[in-house]
Parts: sequence; C-alpha cells; structure tokens
Amino acid sequence: MTLTTTISADTTVVATSEQVSSDLAGESVILNLKTGMYFGLNEVGASVWTLLQQPRSVQEICDQILNEYEVDSEQCQQDVLKLLQELIESELIEIKDAASA
Repeated sequence: MTLTTTISADTTVVATSEQVSSDLAGESVILNLKTGMYFGLNEVGASVWTLLQQPRSVQEICDQILNEYEVDSEQCQQDVLKLLQELIESELIEIKDAASA
C-alpha cells in the first residue's frame, strides 16, 4: 500500500527522530529504526538530507541545492519533490504543520 501525501514548494519537512544516518564519503546512508530498512543517498541527496535535519520548506531546500549545484530550477524542484516523496514513504521524514495563511 502506498502512502500518498501531496507536497509542494510551501510544504515544511523535517527528518524523523526514529532514524540514524551516517555520511559515507559525501553520500549518506539512513537506517529507519522502526522498520530496520536502509536508504542510501548520493551526493545531492545527502545535501538534501543534511538540510532536513531542521524543519525547512521544500522551496528553501530547492534554493540551497540551486546554490550548490549546476541544475535547472524546474528539474531541481521535480527531483527534490520526488526524493522527499520517497523519504516520506520510507517514514524517514515528516511534514510539519505550518500555519496556513
């Protein structure tokens, strides 16, 4: 069963407390302590993971990745949203409720 959660540029996300992660030569490996499943991230994914240690909006994450890497803005947002969706489905990050205007 797939957990479908809609996230957008305004969504605030943060790493859950039920995981541990380690940096491996610029890449990251994350262990979900509830499920025992590992999740590996490449260099760019590891940069996103580092940003997720504090609550941040998807837009803030995209802005930082655009500053660090040479990538098209639209492609960056698509890739970040896809990664965040995978991390949500793997129960490694959670959506933080933000006060809606």
